[in-house]
Amino acid sequence: MTLPPDTAEGAPQPSSSHLVLIPSYNPGPAVYRTVRAARAAWAPVWLVVDGSDDGTTPRLLEMAGSDPQLRVIVLPRNQGKGAAVLAGLEAAQAAGFSHALTMDSDGQHPAECIGAFMQASLRHPDAMILGRPVFADDAPQLRVQGRKISNAWARLETLGAGIGDSLYGFRVYPIAPLRSLMRGQRWMRRFDFDPEAVVRLSWAGVAAINLPAPVRYLRGDEGGVSHFRYLRDNTLLTWMHLRLMLGFALRLPRLAWRRLRGR
Repeated sequence: MTLPPDTAEGAPQPSSSHLVLIPSYNPGPAVYRTVRAARAAWAPVWLVVDGSDDGTTPRLLEMAGSDPQLRVIVLPRNQGKGAAVLAGLEAAQAAGFSHALTMDSDGQHPAECIGAFMQASLRHPDAMILGRPVFADDAPQLRVQGRKISNAWARLETLGAGIGDSLYGFRVYPIAPLRSLMRGQRWMRRFDFDPEAVVRLSWAGVAAINLPAPVRYLRGDEGGVSHFRYLRDNTLLTWMHLRLMLGFALRLPRLAWRRLRGR
């Protein structure tokens, strides 16, 4: 696999192996900026509308109608981030793609880093390329400090396999192993997708490569939208880590042997 060269006008040539996959649920007008920025950096870009009712879908379909490298998949009802990603993965694999870079639709993730992450994936196609968030000074401290708990759990559950950040969704996944894992169990369909995906892929032997990437928390007057609900989603994460700890206990001998052999 090789990175597609840019055209003379600066627009990226389509890749036949790597695509950008954007799950989207009620992001408001920020989604238009996100799609334009992603398309300026890469082709193709696929957006999965996860049952949005914020009025953005018609315009997104119009954008796709005038851009052959933009595809919009519309799900009939909201199913959760993981379910939206899975729908995109299945369509992408059926179309012959091997890797997908996931990014949020609300403008938090850095489209300018897409090329570097894809380059890393092309050099290491068997690995997952994980974003390690670089926070600005105005980032909400509750978010910054709270994620340390999930990261500590992920390090324990993988015996320190190298997951830099378990929650940051700006990543490149090998499609085949991720789709197989998701089809093999009922979880990873909502907010639990990002952390559970990296832990289970690590268990499956997929190495993690971490690259720094800035994250931006937009204010409401900047178009920022958050669907995170502290009680609901922290309860979901707690249940997820209980499941993962059970899986960790069952896999501990194999994981320990892998770590010893790696050293």
